[in-house]
Amino acid sequence: MTKGHYGVPLERSDYLKLDPNKNSCTPEGFQDWLEGFGKGKRLAVDLFSGAGGLSAGVERAGWTTAAAVDFDERAVETHRANFPGLSLKMDLGDPAERDRLEEILKFAKIDLVAGGPPCQPFSRAGRNKIRDLVKNHGRDPEDRRKELWSAYLDMVKRISPRAVLMENVPDMGLHDDFFVIRTIEEELEELGYATQVRLVDAWSYGVPQHRKRLILLARKDVDDFAWRKPDSEPTTLRDAIGDLPELEVVPTERVGERELKYRKPRNLSGFATKMREEAPRGLVWDHMTRRVRRDDHRIFEVMESDTKYSDLQDKLTGDEKKYQRYSAEKYTDKYKKLAWGELSRTITAHIAKDGYWYIHPEQLRTLTVREAARVQTFPDRFRFAGTRSDAFRQIGNAVPPLLGEAAAEALKPVGDATTETAGLQPHWREVRNGLAEWAKQRRDGGDWYQLPGDAPVPLHAAVVAILSGAKIKPAAMAELMTSVRRSKTLTAALFKKLVDAAPTMPARSRVDRLAPLVEKPYDWQWGKRLDVPAKLAMKPAEESLYRLLIGEDLMLVGTGTLRVAARVNGVETDHPNRLSEGRVNLVKLVGAGKDAPLRMGAIRLIGTDLCREDQPVCSECPLVAHCVSRENLSDDLLTLAVTQG
Repeated sequence: MTKGHYGVPLERSDYLKLDPNKNSCTPEGFQDWLEGFGKGKRLAVDLFSGAGGLSAGVERAGWTTAAAVDFDERAVETHRANFPGLSLKMDLGDPAERDRLEEILKFAKIDLVAGGPPCQPFSRAGRNKIRDLVKNHGRDPEDRRKELWSAYLDMVKRISPRAVLMENVPDMGLHDDFFVIRTIEEELEELGYATQVRLVDAWSYGVPQHRKRLILLARKDVDDFAWRKPDSEPTTLRDAIGDLPELEVVPTERVGERELKYRKPRNLSGFATKMREEAPRGLVWDHMTRRVRRDDHRIFEVMESDTKYSDLQDKLTGDEKKYQRYSAEKYTDKYKKLAWGELSRTITAHIAKDGYWYIHPEQLRTLTVREAARVQTFPDRFRFAGTRSDAFRQIGNAVPPLLGEAAAEALKPVGDATTETAGLQPHWREVRNGLAEWAKQRRDGGDWYQLPGDAPVPLHAAVVAILSGAKIKPAAMAELMTSVRRSKTLTAALFKKLVDAAPTMPARSRVDRLAPLVEKPYDWQWGKRLDVPAKLAMKPAEESLYRLLIGEDLMLVGTGTLRVAARVNGVETDHPNRLSEGRVNLVKLVGAGKDAPLRMGAIRLIGTDLCREDQPVCSECPLVAHCVSRENLSDDLLTLAVTQG
């Protein structure tokens, strides 16, 4: 072994080969398994299973994993060792592989399909391009077979379980206006499933780390998702790993072993007690980590839990300052020492590359495989196939089992689990249908310019967007828009007419911003519509409104729209996570499909004209019959609202 520029000997850890679980099976023996070990059990399938974090969670909640599928060979080996049933290496992006899986499962009665498909955020630009290819270049509108979230949804349709659980990172929704999530919800509801989407702090369910996850649940037996009460106090890092044996740390020397003696402390935390269930007595596995460089050893020594990487120059002396090998400007959080009394930083797959985000609170090293597994809530009996890096990667990619358990509990059968269900008429589908009908009526009347139409005109959308920040009375705005209703381009005469019709000086100055596209008919053509915001120097909020009014499927996240969504869902309008959780509440109202932009426009109108912060006009609101916050209305106003609604 040589040190090279790494400062420690370059080595691979030993390869841990795991034997299959005694109750695992092969595809050829699956039918026998169903009639044997699987008989009478509530069965689940885990798609994109990884090492099995979600499988472990649903099993804790009462299911038995009949089959799990992943493309990572090491993860499949891990799953096969720790779970019964089938553990299959498959590429579900390939329709032929989905056919094969469907054939294997055809004799199984699957109650739950779970999984965490890798979901690439679907950008607005990407959606615009696909829409154009479909409309103008013969692109197959269903040509999304290689998108893994679509593959996941396809398998749900083929298996037709009673319940569905999907887990992913919040960025899956926040980066693309929840387009993927809204699409999945819409399609599940068409199949008769009630759905729920929520952002969950994993620590609320016993996971000792900062980890916010997006959970989608669906079921077709009842329209109810009863989550258990969140934990009142977090599980700290000391609770999670404080009982594990201390390791000797000598710079450049090996740290930890595959097997070490374990001595149970007198005051073992409730969390650690849970993690030790079924683990070998007096033994702990995989308590090992990377060797520590001499310079890192010194850095770990001078760090506190609140020390930033950029602070190290003040803590190092003399020649030690060269120990800070990375640019402090580029890598402001390159190192993170964890704190005993707090939650861990989120465990991610990056831990397989280096452990600098996960420095032990006392010992001058990074977290071990077993410690990382504990923070992810894998029990000590759980082993990970492959090398140390393989194990770290599998752990970082996993769903924390305790989070999976909490989500799965909300899907437990109600009553007779064998009862066949024809599906539901989901509550939120009913709400969205009513909202779309109201919007169509308003669009056919005086609000034609406030809502996207069947044949939107970029000029109309641009005028509304440019004037959206001006305080113009509705009557004056209606009169101004009447003057452009029959026009698709901005002539000099029409521009002058708009300027003259502007009711205030601020409104006039906004109209003046249309000047760059006067007498430029080519720039107002439908094919150039996406260039208009840049040519008119629209602000972000103006551009979003413009795009909505030309029919783009996006979410307008503002004070008014979030207020509507919060009130309908019965939550405080000013809670700390109103931007992230507020978006999830908005998703329920917007939905997906061709009417999604229309519903989004309707929510904007309701937030502006009806659902005001003070003195809301509930009697005219189309959502009042479904509004959880209506209990706060006066009896007279509520009676009037429901009667007219």
